[in-house]
Amino acid sequence: MATGREQTVFSHVFAVDAATDLGRLVVLAALLLIIAMSLETVRGHRRETEYWVLLLLTGAGSLALIGANDLLMLFAAYLLASIPAYALAAFAKDGLGTEAALKYYLMGALLGTTMLAGTALLYAVGHATLYRALHTTLPHAAYGLVGVGLIGVLAGLLFKAGVVPAHFWVPDVTDGAPTPVAAYVTTVPKVGGLIGGYRLLHEALPGSDVNWPLLLAVTAAVTMTLGNLAAFYQSSVKRLLAYSTISQVGYLLMALAVATRTDLAQKGLLLYVAAYAVTNLGAFAVVTELPHARTLDDYRGLARRHPGLAAVLVVCLLGLVGTPPTGVFLGKLEIFSAAIDGGFTWLAALAVANTVASLFYYLRWLAPLFTTTAPAPAETQTVLGHWAAGAAYTTSMLSLFLGIAGGTILALATGPLLR
Repeated sequence: MATGREQTVFSHVFAVDAATDLGRLVVLAALLLIIAMSLETVRGHRRETEYWVLLLLTGAGSLALIGANDLLMLFAAYLLASIPAYALAAFAKDGLGTEAALKYYLMGALLGTTMLAGTALLYAVGHATLYRALHTTLPHAAYGLVGVGLIGVLAGLLFKAGVVPAHFWVPDVTDGAPTPVAAYVTTVPKVGGLIGGYRLLHEALPGSDVNWPLLLAVTAAVTMTLGNLAAFYQSSVKRLLAYSTISQVGYLLMALAVATRTDLAQKGLLLYVAAYAVTNLGAFAVVTELPHARTLDDYRGLARRHPGLAAVLVVCLLGLVGTPPTGVFLGKLEIFSAAIDGGFTWLAALAVANTVASLFYYLRWLAPLFTTTAPAPAETQTVLGHWAAGAAYTTSMLSLFLGIAGGTILALATGPLLR
C-alpha cells in the first residue's frame, strides 16, 4: 500500500488495488481483535490448536474473496472462507452449536452448489472466467442465461454476507456458536462477500442488459427491513446482534446496487465495512467479557458495576444506529449519498426510515445499563478476563476514530479497480 503498486497477479486472477488493500486491513485488524476475544475462551482447550488454524484458514478465504478477479478464484475463495467456519460454529460441541453448524453447512452447501452452477453458466455464455474477458463477452451473450448465471453466483456471495433470503443461518449460528466465533461470522465474511460481489459487478457486468441494480436494490430494501423488524423484540443479546447484522448488510448492499452508476459507491462501501467491522466487534467483545449475561435483563445496572464496558456498549450500539461522530454515521452518509446519486432515492429514504426505527431495539439494550432499581443476578457480574475487555475498549476508540478521521479512509478507498 505504501508503494502504491497496483497490479494483477497469478495470471490476473487476483487484483491488488485500493479495494483489496483497504479490505485486507479491515480483515486482518478484525482477526487480531477476534483472537484477543478468543484467548480466554480457548486457552488450555484440548483443541486449541485446531481453533487457531480454522480461524486463520477461514480468514484467508475472506482475504481471497476481496481480491478475486476470476470466477473460479471467487468460488475457491468461497469454499476456503466457508468450510473451516462450519467447524468453528460447532467448536463447543454442545446441542445449540451442533444444530447451528448443521444449518450453516447445509445452507452453505446448497448455495455453494448454486454458485458453482452459476459460474459454469457464465463461463458457457461468456467463454471465459476472468472478469476482464467477461467484461467484453457478456454484453453480447444471451440475456436470460447471463441473468440466471449471475443470480447463481450472487447466491453464494449473498449467503456469506447474510442477505435475505439466504439469512436464516445467521441468528442460529450467532446464538449457538461460541461468542468469538459469532463475532467472526457476523463480521469478516461480510467484508469478503460484499467487496467480492462489488468487484464482480463493477468489473465483469457493467455493460450487461441484465437489470441487476434493481434486483440488488429490492434485495437491500427487504434485508434491512426484515433485519430491523426481527430485532425489535429479541431478548437474547446475541440474537439481537444477529438481526442487527442482517439489517446492516442491507445498508451495505445499497453500494452494490449502484456499483456502476456512481463513483461514490466504492468509497462508501469500503468506509462502511471498516466502520461496521470495528463497531460490531466492540459489541461482541462486551458480550464475550460477560459470558453469563445472555439476555437484555442481565445487563441491568452494568453502568454501576462496569462503567467502562457500559461506555463501550453505548458507543457501539449508538454507532450501529449511525450516530455521529462514529464511523458508521459517516459510512451511512456516504452510502445513502451514493444511492441517491445512482438513481435510487426511494431506497435511500427507506434506509433512513429503517435507521430511525433501529434506534428502538438498540435503546432496549441500553436502557437497562443505567437501571438501579433492581440488581442483576450475581453470576452476571463475572467478567472473563482482560483480553476481551481490551478488545472492547480498542474497538470503541476505533469506531470514534473512523468517524472523526474518516477523510483519511475515504482517501485510501479512492482508486480504480483493476481487471
